[in-house]
Formats: sequence, structure tokens, C-alpha cells
Amino acid sequence: PGTRRALSGLRGHMAASPAPFPRLRFAIDRGGTFCDVFCEIETGPGAFTRRVLKLLSEDPDNYPDAPREGIRRVLQEALGRPLPPTEPVPTANITSIRMGTTVATNALLERKGEPTALVVTAGFRDLLHIGTQARPRIFDLAIRAPDTLYQRVIEASERVVPAPGPGSAPETGETVRGDNGEEFVIRKPLDEVALRAELEAARSAGLKSVAVVLLHAYAVPRHEVEVGRLCRELGFEQVSLSHQVMPMVKAVARGNTACADAYLTPHIDRYLRSFASGFADELRGVEVLFMQSDGGMTDGRGFSGHRAILSGPAGGVVGFARTTTRPEEDDVDEDEVEAGSAEPLSEEALLALPPHPVVGLDMGGTSTDVSRFDGVAMEHVYETTTAGVTVQAPQLDIHTVAAGGGSRLFVRAGMLSVGPESAGAHPGPVCYRKGGHLAVTDANAVLG
Repeated sequence: PGTRRALSGLRGHMAASPAPFPRLRFAIDRGGTFCDVFCEIETGPGAFTRRVLKLLSEDPDNYPDAPREGIRRVLQEALGRPLPPTEPVPTANITSIRMGTTVATNALLERKGEPTALVVTAGFRDLLHIGTQARPRIFDLAIRAPDTLYQRVIEASERVVPAPGPGSAPETGETVRGDNGEEFVIRKPLDEVALRAELEAARSAGLKSVAVVLLHAYAVPRHEVEVGRLCRELGFEQVSLSHQVMPMVKAVARGNTACADAYLTPHIDRYLRSFASGFADELRGVEVLFMQSDGGMTDGRGFSGHRAILSGPAGGVVGFARTTTRPEEDDVDEDEVEAGSAEPLSEEALLALPPHPVVGLDMGGTSTDVSRFDGVAMEHVYETTTAGVTVQAPQLDIHTVAAGGGSRLFVRAGMLSVGPESAGAHPGPVCYRKGGHLAVTDANAVLG
């Protein structure tokens, strides 16, 4: 889609020629409350310094974008000359920017994504609303169905069914072999004329994003491809086809994943364009990579909604997995060394020892993330539920609790309670002196 092409300046490539000294490499974690900026500065051949900076993720009175402001301040110090906030940040000395962000997470939690239309096989308009009928809190007397991510449902007149087995009644229609090797029957071809009319009405209503979820499209994507082509002809800016987003069985989870992608990707694109617009040449020639939920990196064009939900927390898991699992010298008993019954381990001997399993606790201002690394391989899950939305996508196994330094304090029914609401970065807790809300941080400040 065109929105992805607009991010061509955020490709993950290096500049054609080396940057002049000093050369700056940035690693940024933009959380819900704070934005942490780490920079490695190469002042000359083989000479390095480091700079760490912490900013509020939102502070509209002082800057429009926290990661860009952090880069500007560090670059200003490294170059030794002022860089006015109102001018584009120069990029000649920047070699790379790597960032994890909660932009997608917050948009999903707060339901601030792009208004989306859902195209689904006729007769299944309520498929995602009904869901799987799972009741995680079976004794809850006031169960509230989670909000759907789509505003409008369009039923596509089409039907693909598995080919009948031996002894079953035959199906009428074209028999095709699916991508999974199984045979399917196209019982009813796609009615493009009727679908075009409904898509035109949705586009006229102002909807620019669409998710397409047709039954068995994971194996026979023909009809989804035709719907996608039609949507792009009519001017939809974001088209998420379920067989491209996540070609797996289970129509509900696959449909929710496609909806999450259509709902979040335009929001991410707007943020990325806003971020890049504050730099000279919109960061062309600079390696810009973003952390995905599975712990891998991708450029701006590959940073899509359903793979960005755990972008921020995933960076923490990768960080502690890389830095804390190797045995240290103090793993050898010092008393035994002094007594002569043991010797200090050499670097080679330390590297030969098996790595330690590690539990990670990442407490921020908005939430706390808990994860585990066994010392060998990171643990992944392929179906998770976030903010009531089940998403099929490779993600690091991270458990999040809505409790952090910014968790608000309340008196409910005569009892003190904490969260899950957060004061956020703006206005933040009371002690920020910006008219904020009473939070855990204020209690810590009072207690000293």
C-alpha cells in the first residue's frame, strides 16, 4: 500500500559513505512514561564515549517528540554547537538509530487506532464479536465483552469449503489444491459487483483502513487477493489481508490479527512519518531499525501493527538475555580460592560454563513486565491476548501487569487501591507539578 511506500526513508540500510567524526549510534526505548536514550559516540578511530539521557515520553510544553528531542540534545553536546529545536536535526554524524516503542501498545489499550472496516465471508458478520466464547473469569457476574477494533462490517458473497472426504456428499464447484496441500472446493465465487458497492459506501463514510478475513483464506487466498485489489482501486490506504498478515488456521484469531494490523499500522505510520519529518532529509542514509514483538529488528516499512504490540518490552528481554546469563568470576567461592582449594577462572573457563537461567523484571512508569530466559533460547508464544484482542504472531513470552511508578492511587469503598489507571508522562504524578494525579511516585516521594 501507498502508506508503506511513504516510509521509504526509514529503510534499514547504511549510508553510502562513512559518517564524519564524531559518529553517533543511538538505542532508544520509548515507554509509556519515560523515554530512555543511549548513545555510543565514536570520537575517533577506536575511541568511544557513551551518553545516557532520560526524558518524559510526553512533554508538549517543551518538545513534540521525545526520541527526536533526545537525539537532538545528545548530538548538540557531541558537536559542541547549538541545534535549535525549531530546525530539522542534522543527520550527517548519525550512523544508526534503533528503537523500541509502545506506540502500538498504547493505541491498542486506549483504542486510539485507525477506524477500520471488516470484510468477512457472508453469514459470518458476527464471527469476531462472538469470538471463541472463552471465559477466563468464569465466576465474574458482570462479564463485559471486549470492544471490537472495526467500525463497519461488509459481508463478501463467496464461499470456500474443504473438499468432502470419502463417503461424504459431493460439493458443487471448482476443486483447487490449497497452499497447505489439502483440496478445497470453491462453492461460490466472489461477487465483486455487490462488494464494490459496499466498499464504496464505506470509503465515502471516511474509512481508510480495511481488514479482510475470508474463511479458509490461509490455504486458498484467491478471493482475499481479489478483495485486496478492489480495496486499493477504491482508495483504501491500509489493506490487511489475513492470509498475508498471518496465514494460520483458526478464523477468529486470524481475523483479530488482521484487524489489529489494519487498526494499528496507520497509527504507527503516522508516528514514524512524524518522527522522520523532524530530521534533515527525513533520515535518508541513516540505518533506522525498530524492535518487533518477537525480539527481532525491522525497518520502517516492515514495522506493522500486529508485530509491534510488544516492541518496547521485547527490547528489555533481549537486553537482559544478552548481558546477564553468563557466569561471572564471583560464581567461584572466594574462601575456597584463598584456601587454595580453587583457582580463579580464566576468561576461557568462564565462557565454557553453562549459562544461568534469568528472570527479568522490567518495572516502568506505566506497567511491569516479567519474563524468563533459560540461558539458551528465548521463549516465544504464537497466540496471545492483549487488551481483549487475540493476536496470532510470534512474540516473546512476556507477562505484563498494569502496575508501575505512575499507577494512580484511589480510595474505593473506603479502601486504598492502586491502579490499573496510570498518570502517564503528561500530566504525570502530582510531584511533577503539572496538575497531575496522585500516584505511587508521590507516595515514594513523601516516604523519602
